Amino acid sequence: MRKKARPTTAVALALVWLGMGGPALTQAPSEPTVTQPKVNLTLEQRFIIKELLKEQQIAPAPPHSETAIGATVPATIKLNPMPADVGAKVPQIKSHMFYLADGKVVIVDPKENKIVDAFD
Repeated sequence: MRKKARPTTAVALALVWLGMGGPALTQAPSEPTVTQPKVNLTLEQRFIIKELLKEQQIAPAPPHSETAIGATVPATIKLNPMPADVGAKVPQIKSHMFYLADGKVVIVDPKENKIVDAFD
């Protein structure tokens, strides 16, 4: 009479491991999402915008937590139209709105009321 073969410990562990789903081969490790600005501004253009807006003497918005690109601007924030001199020097943002918050210039797409860029 022949003895029945028993699974080895390694085989048993492999079966348990596979039964639990094994490795998630189709899932990438979660990494923080870095959102790119929706408008492409050079460092020089950002400097020009900031300097021209300083001359406007616009009061900063009340502090709030969100100035991330893609975030919706709260209704409590007063948006300002882009000044003509800024639009003349940086035409890709002439139709955008903006506000100042925490030392940042925050540029907003007026159609979607979403932040497209924010910089110090």
